[in-house]
Amino acid sequence: MMDPKDDQNQSRQPVSIRDIAAEAGVSHTTVSRALHDNPLISREVRERIQQIAQDMGYVPNEVAQNLKQRQTNSVGLVVTSIADPFVGRVVRGIEETAQAAHLSLMLSVSDNLPEQELAVIENFSRRRVDGIIVLASRLEMRELQRLAQWPVPVVLINQQSEAPADGLTCVSIDDFGGAKLAVEHLLRLGHRRIGFLGVGNRPRSVRLRLEGYNAALREAGIEPRVEWVRIAHPDHLSHSDDIIDGQMLINPLLTSGVRALLCYNDSIAIGALLSCRKRGINVPRDLSIVGFDNIETSQYITPALTTVHQPKLRLGQLAMELLLERLAGRVVEDQMLPVELVVRDSTAAPSRSY
Repeated sequence: MMDPKDDQNQSRQPVSIRDIAAEAGVSHTTVSRALHDNPLISREVRERIQQIAQDMGYVPNEVAQNLKQRQTNSVGLVVTSIADPFVGRVVRGIEETAQAAHLSLMLSVSDNLPEQELAVIENFSRRRVDGIIVLASRLEMRELQRLAQWPVPVVLINQQSEAPADGLTCVSIDDFGGAKLAVEHLLRLGHRRIGFLGVGNRPRSVRLRLEGYNAALREAGIEPRVEWVRIAHPDHLSHSDDIIDGQMLINPLLTSGVRALLCYNDSIAIGALLSCRKRGINVPRDLSIVGFDNIETSQYITPALTTVHQPKLRLGQLAMELLLERLAGRVVEDQMLPVELVVRDSTAAPSRSY
């Protein structure tokens, strides 16, 4: 007669990775990495999970491991453009941190097109990357919800959609505070008629910077005027278009009587400087100009550009660090980095009162 215990043993289902994850209180991805001695998981956690697996009688399926659990040690990176110097510094920060963790980067360009961005992300998923980082994502609610359900972690840098990115990790800079810093600097110099030049393909950050601009003016007792603000057409996608937009958009602002200008980024500001030079307008005597980003070129143009410094390298490093934490099964929080004003030669007190 068969022992009931033998009957129970025969009917018992094999222990799965998900069973181990439930017992250990971690994700099944963390268990998989720990069982494969992946260095992304700390030695202490690896040993604890391996001991739990042994105690539960886990027997690995070698075929399943080879076909389903294979790790690529690679990260997919989606950027808006490779021509933008801002993007280059962020990518450098990501690359340095990834290399230190023995991960390789797979880079692709979205050209600021949401449909292209989603296609690139889906392609990375088919290639089984371990994680994905997206710079200036413009995906909307439905697409972001899909990403949050994917088996690989996703980190967004300077997300541009107004939709909440629940379940995803976001890294950003203080857009509102940076714009407010810039306008406060112009106000301290004595400016009262201050304009704003923005781009159309970064909806969230341009809104926040415009809000910071408005807040600084109102705190100084100045009511912002519609004619002081110009936003570029959203179809302008590349970095080079920002310079062209700066040249074109400044014209109506000059006729509105502004004597100082906050630009969404340094490229817009450089375009404004070029237009002023052609028109014989002296910067900063006739018009003060402030940029945003502090790209390397901003210190070498004439006059050297006053700008808001974004910690571009740190943005990339932090995004990769948070992705590594996610890969290790740890819970992380969204991060916002501070900015600072860099004062150079493109701003000065107005030459006459107004």
